[in-house]
Amino acid sequence: MGRLILELRQGGVTDSRVLGVIENLPRSLFLAGPFKDRWDENVALPIGYQQTVSQPSIVGLMAQALEITDRHKVLEIGTGSGYQAAVLAPLCRRLYTIERHAPLLKESELRFQELGLTNITSICGDGAAGWPSQAPFERIIVAAAAPDVPPVLLDQLSSGGVMIVPIGLDKDDQRLTKIIKAQNGVETQDLGPTRFVPFIDGRVAK
Repeated sequence: MGRLILELRQGGVTDSRVLGVIENLPRSLFLAGPFKDRWDENVALPIGYQQTVSQPSIVGLMAQALEITDRHKVLEIGTGSGYQAAVLAPLCRRLYTIERHAPLLKESELRFQELGLTNITSICGDGAAGWPSQAPFERIIVAAAAPDVPPVLLDQLSSGGVMIVPIGLDKDDQRLTKIIKAQNGVETQDLGPTRFVPFIDGRVAK
């Protein structure tokens, strides 16, 4: 784990709270089969259903860019294995997470229970629709690449809120983007290149 944390620091993750959570979170719990032995590698790994668990450096950079405090209500689009959610939960007040693949969500919920993470609420649904009944959110994180800033999610972001979303459908031309919803409009910051699966609108895979 020491090597992994060093790689995260070298990759720009400097927030001590984020690093502390990642250092104490057993990544192997979120991997299956032969991939369990690769828990300390800073690479994305498959979790089934053509999905991956992001490399720890990207997880760390996204969590850091959100600038979370323990007063924030956070929405995560794309639960996946639950790894990003497990990093975010100790940093925020409440985390709401949506996953379109029911089997992945069930596995993630069992992991949350095992880790004692009680401030996570999860549903199987269409992430493109967000979670209107719980909006607004101070922070939103999207674990799939959208062609542009998702307007529905932007509407569910509170004034002064932050959204982190990969933008660009071409895997070789995606940019991790920070959106700040200011009173006089939207500010964007380019956080660098990244690679995510595409943001699928309107479909739930049971």
